[in-house]
Amino acid sequence: MMGTIGQLVLAYIAVLGFGLIINIPHQALNVAGWIGTLTWGGYLIVQAFDGGVVLGSLIGSVGIGVLSSLAARYKKMPAIIFNIPSLVSFVPGSQAYQMVRNFALGNYREAVSFTLQVIMITGAIALGFLLAELLNRLIAFCIRQWRLHRLES
Repeated sequence: MMGTIGQLVLAYIAVLGFGLIINIPHQALNVAGWIGTLTWGGYLIVQAFDGGVVLGSLIGSVGIGVLSSLAARYKKMPAIIFNIPSLVSFVPGSQAYQMVRNFALGNYREAVSFTLQVIMITGAIALGFLLAELLNRLIAFCIRQWRLHRLES
């Protein structure tokens, strides 16, 4: 349990640190940190149920996309200000490192395995953002329809 809490704390710190490095507005840092923490928690839940790294990355990126859109409306800022730092925990950096390392050492089987992992994880992240955009549009459509229906009543 302490390992999970530690990971969530480190996810928050990582988002804050990366947000500072890329110079996002200070009033967006805390919200971005919470988005990164919540979505990393979703990733950990998927991992706990043996969902795998790819499914966890997909779920996490959908969460980032939806929560960033909500935060953008709330803070009146572009969603990308929340997307980019929140995504830092999901980037397959260790797999990319192992891929290059194994190619350099001549372990081509291992290198190809890590290459496929990198491709699948990055594809899952991209698909997650696409699904999040579709969800955001569906939510906006439903809200418009609800308001229109409420006005007619």
